[in-house]
Amino acid sequence: MKKFAFPFCFLILLCVSSIAGAQANLDSLYSIWQDTNTPDSSRVDAFKTYIWEGFLYSKPDSAFSLAEQMVSFSKEAGYPKGEAIGLRVQGIISRIKGEYESAIEYYQLSLDVAEQHGERKEASLAINNIGNVYYHQDNLPAALKYFRRSLKINEELGSKPEIALATNNIGSILFDQGNMPAALDYFQRSLKIREELNDPQGMAASLSTIGSAYSLQGENEIALGYLQRSLQIHTEANDQSGISGDLISLGNLYYRQQDFPKAQVYYEQSLVIAEALGARIEIANILNNIGSCFFSQNNFPTALEYYQRALQIRIELDVDGGIASSLVNIGDLNRKMGQYNLAIKNCKKGLALDEKIGNLAQQKEACTCLYETYKVMGKGNEALFYLETINTINDSLNAEATNKKLQQIEFAKELMQDSINTAEDKRVVEKAHQETLRKEGRTRNVLAVSGLILLLVAGGFYSRWRYVKRSRAVLQVEKDRSENLLLNILPEEIAEELKLHGRSEAREFNKVSILFTDFKGFTEASAKLSASELVSEINHCFEAFDGIMEKYHIEKIKTIGDAYMAAGGLPVPSDNAVKNTVCAALEMQAFIQNRKAENDKLQKRAFEMRVGIHTGPVVAGIVGLKKFQYDIWGDTVNTASRMESHGEVGEVNISQVTYDIIKDDPQFSFTSRGKIAAKGKGEVEMWFVSIISD
Repeated sequence: MKKFAFPFCFLILLCVSSIAGAQANLDSLYSIWQDTNTPDSSRVDAFKTYIWEGFLYSKPDSAFSLAEQMVSFSKEAGYPKGEAIGLRVQGIISRIKGEYESAIEYYQLSLDVAEQHGERKEASLAINNIGNVYYHQDNLPAALKYFRRSLKINEELGSKPEIALATNNIGSILFDQGNMPAALDYFQRSLKIREELNDPQGMAASLSTIGSAYSLQGENEIALGYLQRSLQIHTEANDQSGISGDLISLGNLYYRQQDFPKAQVYYEQSLVIAEALGARIEIANILNNIGSCFFSQNNFPTALEYYQRALQIRIELDVDGGIASSLVNIGDLNRKMGQYNLAIKNCKKGLALDEKIGNLAQQKEACTCLYETYKVMGKGNEALFYLETINTINDSLNAEATNKKLQQIEFAKELMQDSINTAEDKRVVEKAHQETLRKEGRTRNVLAVSGLILLLVAGGFYSRWRYVKRSRAVLQVEKDRSENLLLNILPEEIAEELKLHGRSEAREFNKVSILFTDFKGFTEASAKLSASELVSEINHCFEAFDGIMEKYHIEKIKTIGDAYMAAGGLPVPSDNAVKNTVCAALEMQAFIQNRKAENDKLQKRAFEMRVGIHTGPVVAGIVGLKKFQYDIWGDTVNTASRMESHGEVGEVNISQVTYDIIKDDPQFSFTSRGKIAAKGKGEVEMWFVSIISD
């Protein structure tokens, strides 16, 4: 089971609970909307509920169109609050469909209208929704900024339901940071407010959130208690939507425990309710989860039936992310059932959609499906291509993880600073209080008590100081880990620039030596090796090459199938870069020749290799916004590639430019090859270079 659909994350559930109520009579709501004698505020409120309960999860495109009607009506009627509400509903629909950039755009428009006309409560809801989107994009600092902004507005307004919502959302960020105690503190604060308000729906939402948090931590018994309390509240209120959500959460809990039959029971109960409510997005998710239960129990035909039902709904709703997930799930089932051509077809379709929406994690799942399928079919070249793609995606995911870890470190430092500031405020207040006591000339007993208070405060500050000291030590360890991870992805100088400025400018270098390698007869060899043997042999060679690059301070750029590309003289230019690049190439050839000799003795296949080097100007920098990769461009790169392709096995072929730079070095000997016709370059002077033996 590759992909698993959960009903809601913490923030989605809470944002829904702030608007959704019991299932209302849709005809009655629509009648209120059409009644021109009804106040505009009542008409908009009725229409909002009509859209939410009648269309939001069953027909999102229709819901979006109806929200547009609300915006147009509110503009014509001069009712800015209605306009802000309509725009925010359009943002919610965009978020549900996974269109995060559009969601932020609509939320921002809603916020602008609300702020312009002094609708502070509506502004706070738009702000909270923006924070929600950033949370789902793993941009925790931005999410925290908006949640705090929402909390501040609602504290000034004294709006307790929204205070509870913002508090809960901040707790969700703390949970995502791995700070379970602090997260539970915020969750419990939110629950307490809702209990004081006697808000059953809010209480149930908080209980469900706390239960889900414990479940994700593996505290299943505690989680079960909270989820059952939430289910009881929803049942007593006959809140069918809430009951469905709780049943899914209980199913998830048992799924994580690999109790698939019990998980399936809860999912099926939830499915009955979702179908009665017409919540088609939720129906597709539940069908997917039931299919995953059957998949995990090796009941592939039944799993396929549920996956296909989920896919059909997602196609009808035009939800690209869900469609891609279903296609890859089906592709995995095809592979398990020996239907390899179908597996390739479905996984490729899923991959194309995942690339379209930029979902790296799902791209990895699709490529893994294709790699495993081609491998079992014995198609080594195709398997290797997708393995290389997986490695590239892993690099990008690692870069994102590093960026997220750096954000987490800064976020933790910010929280710690808040704690320190709070302690300092308390200290200042206490100091002023003691000064007042002294001026008023209190009695010796009062002074004694004051001294005791100061002692306690001092003890508290000593504890705080120790806590801060320990926290800083932990943060330093995490920072070191993150920096090491970043240095595995990017050159040190580029990584430092990226951390300081959030971006890295492309740069020109006048003298860089580009090295290309390529294995001779790779296609023929791959046809005679299994996929695992092929990948193992290439990986063994490339690991050795990585070590040689590090030895000579050469920057590895990338691998492309069986080709290896590196560059000497960047990102920091060096006078020895050309010589070091040549030495590295000669050592790589020596390694390959020794490896072939070893494999020949064992009667195993081994590769032979060509190497080419050219020196000249290049432009180097980071490619992409999400998939960080340090790369180089320029005609020098093309010429270096020609040096490799026109080289010979076992030799290091260099250009005239490279030769002119190192020709007087007594360590090397050279063999002129004369002028050789190179594609796109005309006749090019080339030389073989070798080491002069001692």
